[in-house]
Amino acid sequence: MLRFVFRRLIQLVPILLGLSILLFAWVRALPGGPAQALLGQRATPEAVRDIEVQLGLDRPLWEQYLQFLWRAVRLDFGASLQTGQPVVDEMMRRFPATIELALCALLIAVAIGIPLGYLAARRHGTWVDHVVVSGSLLGVTVPIFFLAYLLKFVFAVQLGWLPTAGRADARARTEHPTGFYVLDGIITGDLGASWDAITHLILPALALASIPLAVIVRMTRASVLNVLNEDYVRTAEAKGLLAGTITRRHVLRNSMLPVTTVIGLQLGVLLAGAVLTETVFAFAGVGKFMADGIVERDFPTIQGFILVIAVIYVVVNMIVDLVYGLLDPRVRVS
Repeated sequence: MLRFVFRRLIQLVPILLGLSILLFAWVRALPGGPAQALLGQRATPEAVRDIEVQLGLDRPLWEQYLQFLWRAVRLDFGASLQTGQPVVDEMMRRFPATIELALCALLIAVAIGIPLGYLAARRHGTWVDHVVVSGSLLGVTVPIFFLAYLLKFVFAVQLGWLPTAGRADARARTEHPTGFYVLDGIITGDLGASWDAITHLILPALALASIPLAVIVRMTRASVLNVLNEDYVRTAEAKGLLAGTITRRHVLRNSMLPVTTVIGLQLGVLLAGAVLTETVFAFAGVGKFMADGIVERDFPTIQGFILVIAVIYVVVNMIVDLVYGLLDPRVRVS
């Protein structure tokens, strides 16, 4: 197992190096160069020259790349043009919100998606199966921003059941030692603050969970259908084993292997894809900060966001591989 982990860690190195090269090339390929992009309409030949000297853009490309790589390893992406603070500090301040939202969305997707997928497979060819498949197709095709605005209009504006925006009531005076508002309320003993944070999470989490939910439903359905046709399942049924035993030991255990991979990949997608959801609900996470950075042409923030999210996505994939190895001994042996 240690060799398996070590091999996966070694494979991360060329991936991250390739990513850093692509990101470095993208920044240098901006129209007019990074200095022109940073200055915008205020760009003059003197100002561009000063920025290039300040950022080291007047040096050879190989030297610029090595400097960029060394700063990236130290998580030094420069200062945000929006706040003047280091990009990594701004991201660390906002990452708990994005992680909280992504985990909540993933919990909804898994809790609903796996049972629905299993039910559709067990009722294959019936109206239940058709409804579930059609619903999953709808979940994939409806844009997240449209669903977010629809949920916000119906449940927040028209019915008034849930808050319209933000992470918590602006009038609340609650301490947030970790930045995870739900957890902070539990730690400080303020359960009302935790409930307030949960109500602010419901709508954005539902909107963000729509695509992962649809993907998990379809993958679970396909995987369960495949396992149900295996000889060992028919043998277990012929031996007279209880239906619950067959479902637990043979069907679910084997069908969850590909579903586990999809769940892990969806977590990476949720962390990177919360930009639209956080923007619609004014949810103060990394995605909202990234969207503001695009509007303000804050390239240090954009560059740091892309690199950090890509690293997280790669690490999540590695963890999925490890979990897959734990679930399926054949992977460890190979």
